[in-house]
Amino acid sequence: MTISQLFNFANLFVLPFWTLMILLPNWKVTRQIMSSYLPFVLLAGAYLYLFINSITPENAQALSNPQLADIARFFADETAAATGWIHFLVMDLFVGRWIYWEGQKTGIWTIHSLALCLFAGPLGLLSHILTGWIAKTFFPKFQENEAVTVEEKAASSSGT
Repeated sequence: MTISQLFNFANLFVLPFWTLMILLPNWKVTRQIMSSYLPFVLLAGAYLYLFINSITPENAQALSNPQLADIARFFADETAAATGWIHFLVMDLFVGRWIYWEGQKTGIWTIHSLALCLFAGPLGLLSHILTGWIAKTFFPKFQENEAVTVEEKAASSSGT
């Protein structure tokens, strides 16, 4: 598999997880899939492969004492760029998963934060933190009621 193929595969690989979290967050199948660490293991394996193949003595030196110009030269290499991109995919999906589970646990609306996290990870995280703060500050009763409803839904879908 070429670097381009691995890059394209990784980009497509994450899309079903984002689709489920954003469009079908309360579906039992979504909860089951998102409870697994397997997607992260597979993506981290691709990352490890690319990382090992992108490290040269010069790159290792540049990364050990990072300077912006050195990092820019490092990412000019196609393998290093693919490595960095898969790093983003893994971490954004992991943060998205956390946002998803926080929404399931607390009842806080997450669609907007997940969509932002898909396209700009840290902005999605910031959005979720702000949404949680707004919900707790201005709608504390709603959050208490919604959290109970989410717990009841989870209990009923698990058959208990």
